[in-house]
Amino acid sequence: MTAPAAAVRAALPRLLTTLAPYQAAVVRIGVAGTWGAYLLREWPHRRVLYGDRSPWSAELNERLLADTHAFTALSWSDGRWWFEAVYLLALLSALALALGWRTRASSVLFALTVLSLQNRNVFLGDGGDNLVHLMAIYLVFTRCGRVWSLDARRRARRPGRDPSEWGEPRALADALAAMLHNCAMLVIAVQVVLVYATAGWYKVQGTRWQDGTAVFYPLKLDYFTPWPELSGLLGGSLLVTFALTYGTVVMQVGFPFSLAARRLKNVLLAVMVVEHLAIALLLGLPFFSLAMVSADAVFLPTAFLLAVQARPAAWWAARRAAGRAGEPAGPAGEPAGPVEAVAAEPAGGSDG
Repeated sequence: MTAPAAAVRAALPRLLTTLAPYQAAVVRIGVAGTWGAYLLREWPHRRVLYGDRSPWSAELNERLLADTHAFTALSWSDGRWWFEAVYLLALLSALALALGWRTRASSVLFALTVLSLQNRNVFLGDGGDNLVHLMAIYLVFTRCGRVWSLDARRRARRPGRDPSEWGEPRALADALAAMLHNCAMLVIAVQVVLVYATAGWYKVQGTRWQDGTAVFYPLKLDYFTPWPELSGLLGGSLLVTFALTYGTVVMQVGFPFSLAARRLKNVLLAVMVVEHLAIALLLGLPFFSLAMVSADAVFLPTAFLLAVQARPAAWWAARRAAGRAGEPAGPAGEPAGPVEAVAAEPAGGSDG
């Protein structure tokens, strides 16, 4: 057997195993939560943005759809109540996907409603909508409800048969689904890399980015200054704007190369998350920033996500153990300390 064939054969069991379930769960929660929050914020204006009161009329949109062949369920009827039903369904599907309830069905419904609303008026959005658009499609092909979901909780309470007892057809379907999930997660990762690489290299070609003044201008625009005093403070320092401008370019151009060095990648990832949160605060673009942070989550280390999971799990186990042992509450109604609570837990452990 040749060396490449041996390598493929050795890697095949891993390829047929569902990889990165925690990262998929964070992307699911982040993307669905971002879109759901956006729909809730725009609830009073929904008819103007996507409905029968929109300046971009149904007739104009039909002419555009004839050229783009994009999908939108809102093209089936231009009535108000059909629009209201689709909008409400979009909200409910975002909630269901964020909670991980019937994830396979809710992910499909979520993707269809995202496409329906966004393709009804393609002139809305701040860039984050494009990322939500793509992630909604990719999530359909993932097993994003394996952890941190109501589906996972239901499976833990009512476990099914062991996979070895499924039979060959079911086992083959499960292996193919795992491979499809892994491919979709790879596509999500590649998409994020392309976003940063293209944004960074386009910035390199801009004269304002080359002379270090690009960040100065949005900080002086009323449309992008929800906190004028803070924006003025940052924009008033030449050194700060120069550092932010060059730092943004360096991070975006360098991020794809940092994937070869895990520690450097984690550092850049943390810095970019902070940068997106700063954009949300300083420029008033919260949904763009949340969409970017949600997509960035595909690169989060599994050890970090497990540590995040362990903290509330340990707190809940300690609380349940204290309740079973009947220990009195601590000061100000606080439960007993975690060490004493765990020590009082029955030998069988907690199922929380």
